Amino acid sequence: MTKYHDNTNCIHSPVHFDDPHGALTAPLYQTSTFQFKDAAQGAARFAGEEAGYIYTRLGNPTTRELEQKLAQLEEMEDAAATATGMGAVSASVLSFLEQGDHLIASSALYGCSFALFSHMLPKWGIEVSFVDMTNEAELYDAVKANTKMVFAETPINPNMTVIDLAMLGQFAKKHSLISVVDNTFMTPLLQKPKHFGIDIVIHSATKYLNGHGDVVAGAVCGSQEHIELIKLTVLKDIGATISPHDAWLINRGLKTLAVRVERHCQSAQKVAEFLNAHSKVSEVYYPGLPSHPGYKFLGEQMKGAGGVIAFEIDGTLEQGERFINATELCTLAVSLGDPETLIQHPASMTHSPYTKEEREAAGISDGLIRISVGLEDVNDIIADLEQAFKQI
Repeated sequence: MTKYHDNTNCIHSPVHFDDPHGALTAPLYQTSTFQFKDAAQGAARFAGEEAGYIYTRLGNPTTRELEQKLAQLEEMEDAAATATGMGAVSASVLSFLEQGDHLIASSALYGCSFALFSHMLPKWGIEVSFVDMTNEAELYDAVKANTKMVFAETPINPNMTVIDLAMLGQFAKKHSLISVVDNTFMTPLLQKPKHFGIDIVIHSATKYLNGHGDVVAGAVCGSQEHIELIKLTVLKDIGATISPHDAWLINRGLKTLAVRVERHCQSAQKVAEFLNAHSKVSEVYYPGLPSHPGYKFLGEQMKGAGGVIAFEIDGTLEQGERFINATELCTLAVSLGDPETLIQHPASMTHSPYTKEEREAAGISDGLIRISVGLEDVNDIIADLEQAFKQI
């Protein structure tokens, strides 16, 4: 364990590079392959008898810096960086499940995670059950003799439902299941699933970890044994590995993660309170509000409520569309964790892989709107939302 706090670890890498020129920032190793001093060294590296780099799909110093920094922040033994967030989801599942296995997943998930689980995994003979993980009895009832893994997001995208990680960790241990939690919305600074017995933590590094809207990437954090398996199977052979340049950009983005997350949380709280008091809003989903069921997890499981808010407009779907179109400062775009405030309609955008019936079962209504609160002055964000409300 490091002796430093997370805010410091975001800035200082656990890896020391002996750069011949004394560079303060670790160099970008923008290379596809690495040379050997002789044939014997090449053979030794391929045989695993000598440490060293061979080919960037198999490992790269820039990527390795990112992996070790993320492992340190999540307090895990190791990490694997991936080309996208879905690369992390796929790697965490396909490395451990095979034909005949059963996966339990949360009924509400990011749309592409849901599509992978509901449409692709069954084609490969992997059974999936979707359950309401806030209902402990429903979770336990889903267990079968062939159940091998439980997968969850918390807070859940897009309705911000919070899952009890202590309960989930105990459930997984009791049934000898591999537990996987998507920690994208919280980042390691606000929530550490490892503390609650979770085996594998994944991130869409596209979001807060990078924080600048110019990279797509993912990460999987876990035990050394789990990460070695992920790298040797899915990442090596399927090839969902991150580029060194993207890893370098995320390493740069991580240096400001702590100050960005603090600002995102502060502004989101004010925006949520504004929405909660607005006459044209029927419901606000944000764990920072005392009315939200997830509020009870603040302090113990979560250090903050994050920067994402979902809410329902008291009106028709058409009014919701007019509201989104009327915003001027808020950018109509998917994703989250960017400096810009982003607003989107989950039912027609990020969660369009769900059928209408599946969305209803997951609690994703046609009128739900999601905001990723950015780093602009919060008064400007609120003023923009107010003028948009006046146009519906």
